[in-house]
Amino acid sequence: MQHILLVDDHPIITDSLKIVIENSIAHCKTDVANDGDAAFEKIKHNDYDLIIMDVSLPNTDSYSMVSNILAIKPASRILMFSMNSEEIFAKRYLKMGAMGFLRKDAPLDEIKNAIETALKNNRYMSQELRENLLMDVLDHNKRENQFDKLSPREFEIVQHLVHGESVSEISKKLNLHTSTIGTHKARIFEKLRCDNIVELVTMAKVHHIL
Repeated sequence: MQHILLVDDHPIITDSLKIVIENSIAHCKTDVANDGDAAFEKIKHNDYDLIIMDVSLPNTDSYSMVSNILAIKPASRILMFSMNSEEIFAKRYLKMGAMGFLRKDAPLDEIKNAIETALKNNRYMSQELRENLLMDVLDHNKRENQFDKLSPREFEIVQHLVHGESVSEISKKLNLHTSTIGTHKARIFEKLRCDNIVELVTMAKVHHIL
């Protein structure tokens, strides 16, 4: 029997995915977790054949979550499920060891294909993402994405900054001291060569992060 964990804080998403999975995969058991802490507890006590995880979970650093899962269960197959930009976000998770990246607005057939592909221990990438990765290899003169210079933690903080969150708000969400967030913020500005949030937001729009 296949054992799958769905990690998303929106019941409509998990309920819909359960229906898709039950209609396309025989003899499958599905568990649900609505945040990173609940998901990690389930993962510690179960060996899942596939973990389908939302990129944006409440009070959860999704990059650290993926790293921690693979640290305790290296054979885990993780399929990231998100509305975020595939071109920007997918590459980071794939490099970390995720099995694939699937957009929530993908057609039903593509969602089924992604799940079946990951369950067979094969990486899943949409055709558009495959083409983008190929162009990255072929086009050596392509404009460098400055955000690739950032660490996973720095990139996580950027996502909060460009949405107008303060250092104190970010520190509470990521459970880090405000001074730590301030240090990361300073390093982000230095790496991206920007002087303020307005410039950061402008860069984020150019690279389709916002």
